[in-house]
Amino acid sequence: MKFLFEERGGTYSEVGQVLLPNLVMDPQPEGEIGIWGWRRKEFLRKNRKGIYNAMLMNGTLTQHLIDVNEAAMDRMEILVSRMAESEGVTEDLKRKNPMAWVP
Repeated sequence: MKFLFEERGGTYSEVGQVLLPNLVMDPQPEGEIGIWGWRRKEFLRKNRKGIYNAMLMNGTLTQHLIDVNEAAMDRMEILVSRMAESEGVTEDLKRKNPMAWVP
C-alpha cells in the first residue's frame, strides 16, 4: 500500500534508521517586502490569524506583502507630490532656497 505522498510522486531519503520525505519549497517571488509589507504581516499575524495562516500555508503571503508594499509606496509618492504641488514646493525652490520650503 502506497501513501498519498508516494502516489503523487513523493520520494524519501533514509537518514539513520528513519525515512524522511524529500520536500522542496516552491520558489519565493522576487521583490522587497519593505516597511509597509512588514506592518501588514504583523497586522495579519495578530488580528487575522486565519487569513495569515492560510496565506502562509498556500504560499501566497510573500507576494501579498510585496504587493501591499508597492501599493503603499505608490500611494505615498502620489500624496507627497500633491502636497508639494499644493504648497508650491518645486525642485527649483529646493535648489535656490533650501530653507524656505522646510517647515
